[in-house]
Amino acid sequence: MPERIIRLRTVLDRTGLSRTTVYRKIAEGTFPRQIKIGVHGTGWHESAIDAWIADPAGWHRAQSS
Repeated sequence: MPERIIRLRTVLDRTGLSRTTVYRKIAEGTFPRQIKIGVHGTGWHESAIDAWIADPAGWHRAQSS
């Protein structure tokens, strides 16, 4: 099954976080970084978000590499 890329709205719905919290956590290194999917678009690997949801306190940046 190919890796899905999900957009911000889906990430917010799945995690229950606000947009501000997502970007703050990215800056802190406690949430997966988004990837560029176009000139003006970004998204997240669904598997990275699933890993964060499974263990938000234990997730760290090295896991998404």
